[in-house]
Amino acid sequence: MASLFANPFPNKQPLLILLTFYICLTLYLSNTVSSVAATNNIEKTSEETEAAEALIKWKLSFDNQSNAMASWVAGETSPCNWFGVACDESRRVTHLNLSRSALNGTLRNLSFLSFLNLISIDLSNNVNLYGDIPLDLYKLFKLTYLDLGGNRFSGFLSPTIANLSNLSFLRLSANQLSGTIPKEIGLLTGLHDFKIAINHFNGSIPQEIGMMKSLRNLGLDTNDLTGLISASIGNLTNLAEIYLFGNNLSGHIPPEIGNMVNLRILLLYGNQLSGRIPQEIGNLGKLTNLQLSRNQLSGNIPRAVGNLSNLEELDLGANNLSGSIPSSLGNLTYIDAIYLYGNILHGHIPTEIGNLGRLSILQLSGNQLTGNIPREIGNLGRLSDLHLSENQLSGNIPREIGKLSNLDVLSFGTNNFSGALPSSLGNLTKLNSLFLTSNELSGSLPLEMNNLTNLKDLQLALNNFIGHLPQQICGGRSLERFICYGNHFTGTIPKSLRNCSSLIRLRIDGNQLTGNIAEAFGIYPNVSYIDLSVNKFHGELSPNWGQCHNLTSLNISDNELSGSIPPALGQAIQLQVLDLSKNNLSGKIPEQLGSLKSLLELMLGGNQLYGEIPYRLGKLADLENLDLVGNNLNGTIPKELKGCFKLLFLNLANNKFEGTVPIEIASIYYLQNLDLSSNSLTAEIPPLLGQMKRLETLNLSHNSLSCSIPSAFDDTSSLIWVDMSYNQLEGRIPNSKAFREAPIEAFKNNKGLCGNATGMKHCPITSQNPQSNQGNKNREEERKLAHS
Repeated sequence: MASLFANPFPNKQPLLILLTFYICLTLYLSNTVSSVAATNNIEKTSEETEAAEALIKWKLSFDNQSNAMASWVAGETSPCNWFGVACDESRRVTHLNLSRSALNGTLRNLSFLSFLNLISIDLSNNVNLYGDIPLDLYKLFKLTYLDLGGNRFSGFLSPTIANLSNLSFLRLSANQLSGTIPKEIGLLTGLHDFKIAINHFNGSIPQEIGMMKSLRNLGLDTNDLTGLISASIGNLTNLAEIYLFGNNLSGHIPPEIGNMVNLRILLLYGNQLSGRIPQEIGNLGKLTNLQLSRNQLSGNIPRAVGNLSNLEELDLGANNLSGSIPSSLGNLTYIDAIYLYGNILHGHIPTEIGNLGRLSILQLSGNQLTGNIPREIGNLGRLSDLHLSENQLSGNIPREIGKLSNLDVLSFGTNNFSGALPSSLGNLTKLNSLFLTSNELSGSLPLEMNNLTNLKDLQLALNNFIGHLPQQICGGRSLERFICYGNHFTGTIPKSLRNCSSLIRLRIDGNQLTGNIAEAFGIYPNVSYIDLSVNKFHGELSPNWGQCHNLTSLNISDNELSGSIPPALGQAIQLQVLDLSKNNLSGKIPEQLGSLKSLLELMLGGNQLYGEIPYRLGKLADLENLDLVGNNLNGTIPKELKGCFKLLFLNLANNKFEGTVPIEIASIYYLQNLDLSSNSLTAEIPPLLGQMKRLETLNLSHNSLSCSIPSAFDDTSSLIWVDMSYNQLEGRIPNSKAFREAPIEAFKNNKGLCGNATGMKHCPITSQNPQSNQGNKNREEERKLAHS
């Protein structure tokens, strides 16, 4: 019976125990994993919520709310779907990109410590982000990309920038940052792009930058950096672009720059660099853009520059470079632009320049180049800008110039070119600007110049041209500036010029042009400057000049004009200079000229004008020069002229004015030159004239002035020249330098002057100045003027 109750599995008990343990362990681990997962989910949710709250807090701190942040809604637990925010698979914020989002505020209320997983930040080009860069930003150790450019951030760049050891891109350009560049920047050895241009950084460029061997782009331009360019920059052999222009860097360009064999762009212009351009620059075979202009570089242009076979732009202008232009420049077959202006280069233009078939801009002006223009220049079929002005080039302008069919600007002014213009010039139908001023060119202009219908600027002044002006000078209705003064042109004005509404500036003075002025010129709505002086124009002035509402200067002096001055001229309200002198104009001065409130110079001398000076001229408060000499004006000199209180020159000589010299003239504080000679003025000279602090010349000769010359002139220090001749003056002359040193001719034909002037009799010791007899009257007049 006992066997019936025996264990049916006598050897299985350990197995049961093990099975029970496994089941219990499985249940335990399952619960633990679920608990950890739940904890992780809670932590992730908490992290997302913290990030969302931090971003909302920052948004609410802005001065103005940006539409770009419309998706940023308070109360949401995750910001990962918000505009400008990106997260990783664990829903941690890794990217913040709000460039060009019209943000307006600071970073002060953005908790960077809530975003320790950030990899990139781009807040560029918001314009109105301002304030300091918070130091907590430099604790984002995972950051690889940081762009805060194009804002108004201020303060300094902290040395703790070195904490961002993973950074490969850093741009802080176009802000208001200041201070020095911290030397710790050199610890960012993984940085590819370092751009802090257009700020106010000062001090020197730290030599530690030479440790940043991964650097490909270095942009430090447009700051206030000083000191030398460190030789350590030569260590940056991966560098492709260097922008150091617009600073105050000094010293030499280090020869170590030749080590940077991957360099494509080197811009050092606008500094104070001196010394020679290093020969080693010829090692930079990949260089496409080399700009060293506006420095103080000297010596020759290295022949090694010709080794830069990939160069597209070479700018060495505005330095002190000397020697000749190296013929090796002819090797630069990819070059598009060469700027060598403003140096001391001499010798000939090398014929090898004709090899540069891709050249579009050649700027050699402002040097001391001599010789002829090489005929090979005609090979430059792509050339659009050719500037050779302000040199000592000579000979004829070669006809090969006519092959440059793409030429837009041709500038040969201020040289010694001679001979006639080649007819091939008419082939340059794309030409906008032609400058030939100040040469020795002669002959008639070729008829083919009528083909240049796209001209906007034609300058032929100061040559020896003869013949007629081109009839189609404004045939294309695009001419804006026509300058041909100082030649020997004859004939009438081209008809195309009458309707040339595009005209802005016209100078044809100093020729022998003829024709009726009323018929030759029209209405020019855009014109600002016209000079037709020293020609042989006749006829009457047209009232159309008054409709040139942008006209600031009109000079038709020294012609053969007749008739009266049209009152409509008073409508040209922008006029600053009106010169109609030396003609045969008659009639009265129109009172409407008093409406020209901007007038600085009014020159009407040498005509046959009559009548009184309009009192309204006294309203020309800005007038500096009033010249009415040599007319038939009469009446009294109006006291209202005191309103022209900025007058420097007042010339009313050779007219028929009567009465006294108005004491009001003495209140014109700035007056330097006063000429009232050859009139019929009477009575005494106002003593207040002797108190004018700026008066330099005074001519009262050929009048009928009487009594003595006021003793107030004793103390004048500004006066350097006087003429009191042909009056009825008597008594002692003033004891000032201008009177003592004046020639005797300045006092002749008076009633009885005496004094210390050379050749004049001495005054009796007991003589009394007749001025005392009428002193009370003068003092009363002075009191009235002082209170007027």
